[in-house]
Amino acid sequence: MPELQRLQAGHASAVLAFELANRTYFAAAVSDRGDDFFDQFADRHSALLAEQEIGTCAFHVLVAEDGSVLGRFNLVNIEDLTAELGYRVAQHVAGRGVATETVRNLCQLAATRHGLRTLRAATALENAASQKVLTKAGFVPVGPADPADVGGKPGIWYQRRI
Repeated sequence: MPELQRLQAGHASAVLAFELANRTYFAAAVSDRGDDFFDQFADRHSALLAEQEIGTCAFHVLVAEDGSVLGRFNLVNIEDLTAELGYRVAQHVAGRGVATETVRNLCQLAATRHGLRTLRAATALENAASQKVLTKAGFVPVGPADPADVGGKPGIWYQRRI
């Protein structure tokens, strides 16, 4: 059974493998991270851990029994009992309820572990799958998102009180 784990230094190689294996799949829904992301991955991973340590973000990975990463689920810009949720799941588990279940679990963690009361998530208008995940996880649309918030595409913000 997959387990949602707080991001750690030891996850670096599995996260990189996840990102590389799903790069084309992710680029169909959001703008590609670019070669620099992959070339400088070790530094970026360390920077994320530093952000997490000071409490402004909380990064999680969904880890399969074999140690591979099935998804990333992040709480960023934690401030005033609110955070922004971001997530991505591997193509081979998409459409199976994995994202919805894990977003629900992360909502519980956001309340119990981080004391948050509100989560927000932006998604592209054309990303019906993400909108479905958010709606099933109890989020409601609250207004348009700046294209900068969703990889340069028109989008919408969703919100959930937890």
